[in-house]
Amino acid sequence: MKIKAGNLSFWIFIGLIAGIVAGIYAHYTLWAQIDTTAYGSGIIKSIKDFVGHEVRGFRLLSDIFLSLVKVIVAPLVFSLLLVGLAKTGNFGAMGRIGIKTLAYFTFATLIALTMGLVIVNLFEPGKSLDVSTAAEKIVATQSFDVVNFVLHVFPKNIIEAMSKNDILPIIVFTLFFAAGAAAIGEKGKIVIDFFDAVAHIMLKVTGYVMYFAPLAVFGAVASVIAVHGVGVLLGYVKLILCFFGGLAAFLFIVLPLIGMFARIEYWKLLKYIREPMLLAFGTSSSEAAMPKTINALERFGCPDRIIGFVLPLGYSFNLDGSIMYMTFATVSIAQAYGLDLTIGQQLTMMLMLLVTSKGMAGVPRASLVVIAGMLDAFHIPAEGLSVIIAIDWLLDMGRSATNVAGNAVATAIVAKWENALGQPGIENEK
Repeated sequence: MKIKAGNLSFWIFIGLIAGIVAGIYAHYTLWAQIDTTAYGSGIIKSIKDFVGHEVRGFRLLSDIFLSLVKVIVAPLVFSLLLVGLAKTGNFGAMGRIGIKTLAYFTFATLIALTMGLVIVNLFEPGKSLDVSTAAEKIVATQSFDVVNFVLHVFPKNIIEAMSKNDILPIIVFTLFFAAGAAAIGEKGKIVIDFFDAVAHIMLKVTGYVMYFAPLAVFGAVASVIAVHGVGVLLGYVKLILCFFGGLAAFLFIVLPLIGMFARIEYWKLLKYIREPMLLAFGTSSSEAAMPKTINALERFGCPDRIIGFVLPLGYSFNLDGSIMYMTFATVSIAQAYGLDLTIGQQLTMMLMLLVTSKGMAGVPRASLVVIAGMLDAFHIPAEGLSVIIAIDWLLDMGRSATNVAGNAVATAIVAKWENALGQPGIENEK
């Protein structure tokens, strides 16, 4: 990939490098002197105070970013999920195609969520980060209680739930709200159109907030290295390898198996979508590759009516790479703080993400918003988000490319189920 100035990934990369340099300077020229200096206690206290101010200054940048992310979680989830449910309501009119599409999306989402959990529990990449401190370890996960969980699901006050970013109560309220809007017909459509506009506004706001990501990365990396030293960076290597290994397994094992059972030529399809996948990888946006993906699917033999229905829905309902990342990143952050999530908690997280991931458009780094909500829901320190955003730009490239492949496979499978998949080749280009 050629990283160009003006590209957000470029500036996040610059923020990462600058944060490493600043953190090394603070740690090895200042922090290290706390234990090795031969001067008096007054000098040592001055060094501690100076480094403390440096670390707090670094941390302030990432804390501001975290606050901006948190404030958009509730309105973004509510508006996107509501609009997504409204789109699902159209499946009744589409009949058979809609049911098959929704069934496959749910199946693929469960596989992606499960793979994320299996990989993160098997290799435990978050433990190699080990950014926990004695104070942070006071924060502990709560035991899973069915009664408390059920009571928590149903909100007493939706405003309070939104103010606390309680995702499950927001989901339940949205389900009832969507059902009520559908029941009143045309008047409800006015409301849905309004929240469709809100959803687009919140996505635009999310894009604006992400422009602060380079400063947040700088502050997060610098503060961590200033305290723990450059050795903490070695943990990122394992995290990156584990996640990209998971994406590779999904692309070259899971999707081929799905294609084999669905009787589609997956490897030939992969050749057709190679260019849009590279475009998504380079721009960190699967939506940027959508026009080329449409063209590739037409050449593969998918009819326009199937592509026009399945593919757009896929960009809200079937982001396999992003969905895998949500469970992987959330549990990795918990591991970094020395917190062990129970099987019950992880299954609950998977079910929550099964719903909250629907409607999350394929914009760069939008997954961070959902992860922030998961951290709050499971009492994981929100500061962990600052740690993972340092490499999120790289992970986003991989998951965006995977999203393209997942949606292409979904479209081809639905076309196959409808006996509408033609033969790949030039004759299908028009």
